[in-house]
Amino acid sequence: MTKITIRRFDRNVVQALTNRGFPEPLARALAARHVTSPSDLDYEFKEMLSPWDLKNCREAGEAIADAIWKQKKIVIIGDYDCDGATAVSVGILGLQALGAFNVSYLIPDRDKDGYGLSPQLVDRAAAAGAELIITVDNGISSVAAVEHAKTLGIEAVVTDHHLPGDEIPDTLVVNPNQRGDTFPSKSLAGVGVIFYVLIAVRSALRAKGAYPNGKQPNLQHLIDLVALGTVADVVPLDRNNRILVSKGLDSIRAGKMQPGVSALLSVAGKNAHRISANDLGYILGPRINAAGRLDSINKGVECLTSYDYNTALFYAKELDQINAERRNREISMQSDAILSLQTISVDDSNSIVLKGDDWHAGIIGLVASRIKEQTYRPVIAFAPSEENGEHVLKGSGRSIPGIHLRDALDRVSKLSPGLILKFGGHAMAAGLT
Repeated sequence: MTKITIRRFDRNVVQALTNRGFPEPLARALAARHVTSPSDLDYEFKEMLSPWDLKNCREAGEAIADAIWKQKKIVIIGDYDCDGATAVSVGILGLQALGAFNVSYLIPDRDKDGYGLSPQLVDRAAAAGAELIITVDNGISSVAAVEHAKTLGIEAVVTDHHLPGDEIPDTLVVNPNQRGDTFPSKSLAGVGVIFYVLIAVRSALRAKGAYPNGKQPNLQHLIDLVALGTVADVVPLDRNNRILVSKGLDSIRAGKMQPGVSALLSVAGKNAHRISANDLGYILGPRINAAGRLDSINKGVECLTSYDYNTALFYAKELDQINAERRNREISMQSDAILSLQTISVDDSNSIVLKGDDWHAGIIGLVASRIKEQTYRPVIAFAPSEENGEHVLKGSGRSIPGIHLRDALDRVSKLSPGLILKFGGHAMAAGLT
């Protein structure tokens, strides 16, 4: 289905831009994208929003810096998509650059563990010797898990960007979408949030005297991963995100990228000097996401955190093969979904719910997205799965403008207690069990 987006713009802004020398068609295009002055097109790092405007960012930086200072065991808990994998990778590489010698990560298995930090995952972190847990791209709904960590004597810092529920964990939470946060950009991806927190960690370590010679670690070498996760998570590219993505693309084009990004470009046959945001979203991102859907997202993290190109290339080739399998399965499942639509009248349906007995739970989100595009209806696709020994249905939904999917699921959960075991997500995308 062809979708036409009509962008509105302020004619006064257009006039101001044309007065500054912009041709009127370009001025209209820029105004429709909320560019109000030439300075809005300055994508230098100095134009980034301040981390001190992000609620709890300073305090989280101080807590993590203290753990590094005392060489505590830090375990990063991530998510199984590209944003989660890049966020974990930025966390690991950034903390190591800042002097953390005892840092590892855990990511839940999509089928066995479900989404996000759970009490079971806390137990696994505890078994690994965790003294501090840092969540990336998850954790805003992990109330019980954080409490469990406290009973085990493990500190927790939550960094996330998803919308909060009625209750959030009783710990340091860094999330631009939490209540009371006045950070001007609500569109940071999970990888963007941890990047900001690392800036705060470096500041706190500097205050502790960690850099007596004045030479502090340069975190800008992580910007390629920040750009990749931001584009792959399809968050709105407001000005702050455009800065992150623009600088990341500049870094890759200049050959200054992680070996893992270079290896992924190589297996995809892409020239780094000509890379675009589309390549991040449609070429590199799907290869990382495929691992989380069909195999283990750990392979994506190992690729992105490899210091050696040959090691990264080994993982990149595996990711390429997994992505090919993902494409084949997706085509088959999508065909099944289209056939099932012939049994209903789509025009008479306000929403569409699909289920396939042999569908893979890791791919249902892609099916929901495709059917949503064809029907312009909110779509939830279900697949049978198993969680903690119980047979369940895993669902992934995609919505259309005007239907806030997470809020809709919240209302269903309240109207029919026990029907939905857990859920989470955004206005346009959500998952449930």
